[in-house]
Amino acid sequence: MKKRKKFKHLDQYDRDRLEALLRQGHKKVEIAKVLKVDKSTISREIKQRQRKNGIYDAGTAHHKARVKRLFSKYQGMRIESDSELRTYIVLNLKQFRSPDEISGRMKTDKLPFYASKNAIYKWLYSAYGQKYCYCLCTRRYRPRKQREDRVKRVMIPDKVSITERPEGKRYIHWEGDTMLSPKKSLSKVSAALACNIRSKLICGSRIPNLKPKSMKKAIQKFKDDYVLDSLTLDSGIENRLHQEFNVPTYFCDPHSPWQKPHIENSIGLLRRWFLPKGTNLSKISERELQKYIFVLNCKYRKSLGYRSACEVALESGILKREVNSKVAFHY
Repeated sequence: MKKRKKFKHLDQYDRDRLEALLRQGHKKVEIAKVLKVDKSTISREIKQRQRKNGIYDAGTAHHKARVKRLFSKYQGMRIESDSELRTYIVLNLKQFRSPDEISGRMKTDKLPFYASKNAIYKWLYSAYGQKYCYCLCTRRYRPRKQREDRVKRVMIPDKVSITERPEGKRYIHWEGDTMLSPKKSLSKVSAALACNIRSKLICGSRIPNLKPKSMKKAIQKFKDDYVLDSLTLDSGIENRLHQEFNVPTYFCDPHSPWQKPHIENSIGLLRRWFLPKGTNLSKISERELQKYIFVLNCKYRKSLGYRSACEVALESGILKREVNSKVAFHY
């Protein structure tokens, strides 16, 4: 048995050649050989696409083909064209079953018809099924708009993990964090704090809000007074401008405050001694805050061999000249 050629859609170029060959008086079999299609394709093309006067015109034929192709399918066609499937879906929707339930049950019961949940939603959001959308729990009559061009939000760009922080006694590492006013106070005033890992020296500054620019000014102030080889922070939005700190900055993993224990402990000491939780920082002046920090820096600590953080910092060369003289004056 002779194998028939596979069906092929004709394009504008093929139709132009078909029209030219017909005008030259060639038979359909000959035209099919030239266009390398089955002879039935040529017969069907001429019969369905010719004009009312019986003349085949390539432009008219291509227009008719495009229109037919355009309207060959419509939204919800899979369900609307099957009355049995449509009746089953409508009955279940009226019993307040979701499209997922209906689709899953059809597959479980091995019914002779089937439609996926996406096909059911597509039919519901079409002109044919919209009247049954009230049965959905969302009462939604059209699909949600999907933003394909949506850019993924990055709170802190170009973060470097704390695992990449260099180790060694010659590095003067600091940990930073913020202390906030309670939400009920409606105050945005906060405190930017940092703690040196080696000496446990605390430095801090009052900031008007948690905007990245405010944090940047605080870090620049710390740099003027102390030697900072690196700074470890969390992923708060106030640290967004870390690249402008001009200090190598490393970030803890999300929800991992234990990776910067020294600053967490320092904030705990401030809370325990002077600024308990619920304190509105807008009522605390910069001078008061510096006084509290200095008192903690002068406390003798067991972990430092019963020396103060100021003493260890003076020995380690962490303080710059101006601050060095101020601390030495107090001793």
